[in-house]
Amino acid sequence: MVSDNVHHSVHIPQWKKDEVEEIKNLISSSGSVGIVGVVGIPSNQLQLMRKNLRGLANIRVYRNNLIFRALDKSSENVKQLNKYVDDQTALLFSSENPFKLQKILERGRTAAPIKAGGIAPKEIVVQKGPTSFPPGPIVGELQGAGIPAGIEGGKVVIRETRVVAKKGDVVDAKLASILSRLAIYPVDLGLDLRVVYEKGTIYESKLLAIDETKYSNDITQAAQRAFNLSVNAAYPAKATIVTLLAKAASQSRNLAINAEILIPDIINVLLAKANVQMLSVAMIAKAKDTNAVGNKLKENIS
Repeated sequence: MVSDNVHHSVHIPQWKKDEVEEIKNLISSSGSVGIVGVVGIPSNQLQLMRKNLRGLANIRVYRNNLIFRALDKSSENVKQLNKYVDDQTALLFSSENPFKLQKILERGRTAAPIKAGGIAPKEIVVQKGPTSFPPGPIVGELQGAGIPAGIEGGKVVIRETRVVAKKGDVVDAKLASILSRLAIYPVDLGLDLRVVYEKGTIYESKLLAIDETKYSNDITQAAQRAFNLSVNAAYPAKATIVTLLAKAASQSRNLAINAEILIPDIINVLLAKANVQMLSVAMIAKAKDTNAVGNKLKENIS
């Protein structure tokens, strides 16, 4: 009996296969592989970011399903990157280490105007003061956007500081236009580094965001504490041996002086100490009986 079932093979376009292979090859040939978010970044701005990163990192945008397919065909460690592929995603390939990549991308962030219908990423404040606008319809437009404005000295001024949007508010077209004209750019535009894979290790962005000044200060402080502990515990180490020897020499010298041990290194100190003690006794004796001290000694204590 001939089966009525007809088996159909799913045809995958060659260009998709080629892109999957391209992704796999880039992953295997790159020291670091990053997953970055590109949500809200205009194509022209993304092209500029690519240009600025040339020689440091290669930014490639693929369809998410092709990225998933390429990652699934990679090593077990690389497969874990799948969970970071979401929404609008790009891949970053570089020979730089993850921490330097984070720093490079942070330096590349820029302030950008908010678009009509955009969500305020933070509280947006219009500060009191003069503007560059001459008197005209702009006064009514500012007031229409909830910004108190007037004319003073032939210039349009903002009469009081005003919060025009709170974090999470939807910014309408009228306010978005005014903010742009006032050169108030509340959007922090840049590549959103989610994760970096390097040599079998996955680094999430929160681990890469390091305060370098604090990190350096912490290391310096830790080194100083370790040095002090080693010295106080008299633990000999390469970094502390000179200090320990100097400390030991100083302590042994003080011990010899206080114990009045006659050795060449401190004989002058002991003689000076004895002389001071002798003069002190002479002064006490003279105070009780002036004839108790010889004339020559009197000259030294007078």
